[in-house]
Amino acid sequence: MSLSEYFELLFTDYTLRTITLGTAVLGAICGMLGSFAVLRKQSLLGDAISHAALPGIAIAFLITGTKDANVLLLGALVSGLIGTFWIRGMTTKTHLKSDTALGLVLSLFFGFGMLLLTFIQKQPNANQAGLDKYLFGQAATLVEKDVQLMVIVTGVCLFVLLLFWKEFKMLLFDADYTMTLGFNTKFIDILITFFIVLAIVLGLQTVGVVLMSAMLLAPAAAARQWTNSLGIMVFLAAIFGAFSGVLGTAISASQNNLSTGPVIVLVAAVFVLVSFIFSPGRGLLFRELRFRRNRRDLQLKKTLQFMYGIAKTHENISHPHAIRILNNFQGFTKTSLRALEEKEWIELDKQLWSMTDKGFDAAQDLYNQQANND
Repeated sequence: MSLSEYFELLFTDYTLRTITLGTAVLGAICGMLGSFAVLRKQSLLGDAISHAALPGIAIAFLITGTKDANVLLLGALVSGLIGTFWIRGMTTKTHLKSDTALGLVLSLFFGFGMLLLTFIQKQPNANQAGLDKYLFGQAATLVEKDVQLMVIVTGVCLFVLLLFWKEFKMLLFDADYTMTLGFNTKFIDILITFFIVLAIVLGLQTVGVVLMSAMLLAPAAAARQWTNSLGIMVFLAAIFGAFSGVLGTAISASQNNLSTGPVIVLVAAVFVLVSFIFSPGRGLLFRELRFRRNRRDLQLKKTLQFMYGIAKTHENISHPHAIRILNNFQGFTKTSLRALEEKEWIELDKQLWSMTDKGFDAAQDLYNQQANND
C-alpha cells in the first residue's frame, strides 16, 4: 500500500482511522506535556517513568489474570507514580542529584519489571502472551475505546493547562518568586508531574517502554528551537507530535514489516533535526550565516579604520592612495574593497583608492563608539 492509498482509505477503514487518530492524539498530548519536562530540565524523567511503569503492568496482570488494557495501564500509572515519588524523595531527602536518582529508579524498576515478565512467561497459562508488546509498543492493538480515553485525557490536560497556565508558567521560570506570592508550588509541581506520568502511561501501548521518552521529548525539543514563548512552544510541540504520529503511522502502514512506534519516533527525530538546522533563531544554518555576516562586517570595519588612519594624515581625505599600501594589513581582501565601494565608503580607480566623506564619517563613528566602550 502506497502513502496515497493510505490517505484515501484513512476515512473509510476503521483500523487505519483508529490507529492514526490514536497516534495523533498521543503525539499532541506528549508534545504539550513534554514542553514542561524539557523546560524544567527533567528530560530523563520521561525515560525513568516509562521504565518504572513496566512492573505495574506485570503486577496488574498477576493480580487480575487478564490482559484488559485499562487494568494494565492503571497498574502502569500506579507504578509510574511510585517511581516518580521515589525520585522526588531521593533528591529531597538525600544528597543524591536528580540524574543519579533517575538512573537508580529506571534500572531498579525496569529490572524488576523484566523479572516479573520472565516469571509470567514461564507460567502454564496461555493468556500471558502479548505482554511484551508494552516493551516496544504495538499500535495495531489500539481500539476505539483506547482512542476515546486518549481524547478524554488530552481534553482534561488541556483544561488544566489553561486553568493553571499562570501558575505553571511562573513555576517554570521562577519557583522562588511563585512561592513568595503564596502559590502552593508543591501542588502545582505534583500536578504537572502527574499529567506527564499519565501521558507516558497512555503511550506505552503504542510506542512502548523503551521509546516512550523520545515521544515525550522530541516534539518539545523541536518546538523549542522556533520560539521563546511558552504558549507558542506548547502549541508547536503539540503540532509536531501529532504530525509525527500521523506520518509515522502512514509510513508504517504503507511498508511491510515496519513497527509503528519506532517509525513515529524516527519521524519525530526528523522534526528535531530540521528544527536544529533551519530554525531562524537557533538553527545551525542561520547561526553559521550570522557568524559569517558578523565576521565580514568586522573585517570591513577594521579595513575602514585602517584606511581612516591613512586618510586623516592628509588635509584632503579624498586623496588617492595605492592599493598596495594595504597589503600588510591582515583584514584586507579584494572582496572587502568591493564591499566598501558598494557602501560608498571608498572609491576605487584601477590600483588607487580614496576615502569618501561618507566613509570618513562612518570611520569616525566607529572610533567614537570604541572610545565610549573603553
